[in-house]
Amino acid sequence: QVQLVESGGGLVQAWGSLRLSCAASGGTFTGYAMGWFRQAPGKEREFVAAITRSGSNTYSADSVKGRFTISRDNTKNTVYLQMNSLKPEDTAVYYCAATRGGLGTTPQAYNNWGQGTQVTVSS
Repeated sequence: QVQLVESGGGLVQAWGSLRLSCAASGGTFTGYAMGWFRQAPGKEREFVAAITRSGSNTYSADSVKGRFTISRDNTKNTVYLQMNSLKPEDTAVYYCAATRGGLGTTPQAYNNWGQGTQVTVSS
């Protein structure tokens, strides 16, 4: 089982940028497709972006397309989420997730999760 640790969250003003990182350990990183999800207070966990094992293909939610970019560095066992043009509605806890299956857009598709990192966007 791979262990995941997110970092890079914080407080940022609207239209600012943040880059989240998720470091993986304890497994073969290239054996996992990776995803980012987020959960705001009182809301369900929602899909943000996902990337294939090689990094050659990505998929993003419509709400973040053109603003967020997922990438991975398989030499560093790390997946990233570059977030630009942040909006107050992006405020949430962001989670990194891993799956041995194909790219998924639902939490049920992933069985390894990090502890989450808080992102707060002020207006």
